[in-house]
Amino acid sequence: MALLDSLIVFIVSLLIGALGIYVGAQLVTGSKDYTYAIVTALIGAIIWAVAGFLFGWIPLLGPALVLLAYIGVIHYRYPGGWFAAALIALIAWIATLVVLYMLALMNIGAFEAVGIPGV
Repeated sequence: MALLDSLIVFIVSLLIGALGIYVGAQLVTGSKDYTYAIVTALIGAIIWAVAGFLFGWIPLLGPALVLLAYIGVIHYRYPGGWFAAALIALIAWIATLVVLYMLALMNIGAFEAVGIPGV
């Protein structure tokens, strides 16, 4: 049963993280494909984990490299260049934080999301 619970938490967290990317991408690039945002969130989470494992231990530079790798995923997946990718990531982080805060106020779920760093 613990495996099923973990899978449900992962899927819900991924969908919330994808919602943040979807909002950011829609505001910055006009993209309206939620499925694309889900795949982006999943790839972003994997790249974040791998980059964190490889570089996260380096003081100051490590977290910056990990964030750059995450923004690089968004840059690769959406049009508009590096600034647009960073803006999508920032808006995604804020949107996800708002959704998670509202869910926490209603005592629903943990305060985390897959595919959005630091949330």
